[in-house]
Amino acid sequence: MLVCHEQGVRLQHTMAEVDLSILQRYLRQTILPNFGIEGQQKLKAAKVLVVGAGGLGSAALPYLAAGGVGTLGIVDFDIVTESNLHRQVIHTPEFLGQPKTLSAETYLKHLNAECEVITFNTELNQKNARTILKNFDLVVDGSDNFETKYLVNDVCAELKIPDIWAALNQFDGRVSVFDVKRGPCYRCVFPQAPPEGSVPSCAQAGVLGSLCGVIGNLQALEAIKIIVSIGETLIGRLMIFDALNADWQTIAIHKDPTCEKH
Repeated sequence: MLVCHEQGVRLQHTMAEVDLSILQRYLRQTILPNFGIEGQQKLKAAKVLVVGAGGLGSAALPYLAAGGVGTLGIVDFDIVTESNLHRQVIHTPEFLGQPKTLSAETYLKHLNAECEVITFNTELNQKNARTILKNFDLVVDGSDNFETKYLVNDVCAELKIPDIWAALNQFDGRVSVFDVKRGPCYRCVFPQAPPEGSVPSCAQAGVLGSLCGVIGNLQALEAIKIIVSIGETLIGRLMIFDALNADWQTIAIHKDPTCEKH
């Protein structure tokens, strides 16, 4: 009886420390095994940077905010155009011609006012990448070009924070988690970018809009798993989704002992 009483007192103290409205909002995930209030508090304390508010970012950002991530950073220098709207669902027609960071911030604040949104309306480059990334716990890479993907990888490797990577091409999507502390980095798997022009961009080859949602949501899921420390992440694995055939493949990937990022 004494043990039960002590557990009850501890639970009351824990409940008192958490706003009841917050408990109600996140009830469906705090009742999950190995998640609980402690997991929700970890999300509240977490700082996640999303690089790119396009197809992948606009899918990942709402679930990170809705899930209770306390601070979300968004890096993007583009404006909302009509051709974005079929897949970048965080943006709406009233924001046409305006910065994607503003559009995304407005959406997220309506979705969850408790989430702090920090925007960087700039292109991520060699001069500013480390300054921006060093203030976050992990990065969701939703960029759409090789230069940015290698830059994100290199800075994440230097800072030793996870890089939740994804790429899209027409009907195919790929996602992995690169973390030099526990597995390979992007350069271990793809040492160099392909020759310029050899891989068409989404603007050239096209991309299925709903595929962005599938892969971007996977990135959000991996981020939450890492923050809360639940389940098995995609560290050391590359997941490939063929949307046309509804086929998933997962292949093992390994550290390259010659990679200079380790």
